[in-house]
Amino acid sequence: MPILEEFKKFAVRGNVVDLAVGVVIGAAFGNIVQSLVADVFMPIVGAITGGLDFSNYFLPLSSKVTADTLAEAKKQGAVLAWGSFLTLCINFVIVAWVLFLVVKAMNRLRQADPPKPATPPRQEELLTEIRDLLKEGARAS
Repeated sequence: MPILEEFKKFAVRGNVVDLAVGVVIGAAFGNIVQSLVADVFMPIVGAITGGLDFSNYFLPLSSKVTADTLAEAKKQGAVLAWGSFLTLCINFVIVAWVLFLVVKAMNRLRQADPPKPATPPRQEELLTEIRDLLKEGARAS
């Protein structure tokens, strides 16, 4: 029974719950970015490059592979799917950029106003006034 109690303490700790929430949000965010890459950026890149669709670019590693699409080619034999890899690399760069912007915004929000300097003790204020008066007196003479 003690191991179940220990597990319960572990599972309901704040860090574990925060991590679980982060993983779920991260998965959802990953789906959004994947759609952004596949449905927005890659068609633009394809239009700029003359209609190229990188997802179907592959290099057959066997002479048996004669297919025109990546899915068919994988069924026929070994292929080097460099187009899919390129798409995933672009996906990574976009995710990294968006996370950079999110962290930058969070850091900007977290920056607290600089602390105000502590007011000097009354004795120090008086000594400062005396010093300033003595300087003025020395200049007047």
